[in-house]
Amino acid sequence: MHLVDIYLAQLADPFRVGLLVALLFTAANTEAALNRWIPIGLGLAFVAVLIPTAIGTTAGMDLVHTILVGLVSNLTILAVLLAVRAAYLRLTS
Repeated sequence: MHLVDIYLAQLADPFRVGLLVALLFTAANTEAALNRWIPIGLGLAFVAVLIPTAIGTTAGMDLVHTILVGLVSNLTILAVLLAVRAAYLRLTS
């Protein structure tokens, strides 16, 4: 698989999206104590490493490349989720 194929497959992974949604809820709950960006940064790295190592979805790619592509796809998904959250907060206030 090429890097673009892995990137698109990771964007469509419901387990990855679910983990990142849970990460946003957790970061919102710990915002008073830890700031918002520390748990988000650690969670992004955790999800990027967890899925290829635990589930084994490397698909013939090097593990390091899969993790790096996972970081990029996590950032993309998180940017969309944060934009949706910002739009929701703007519409409700």
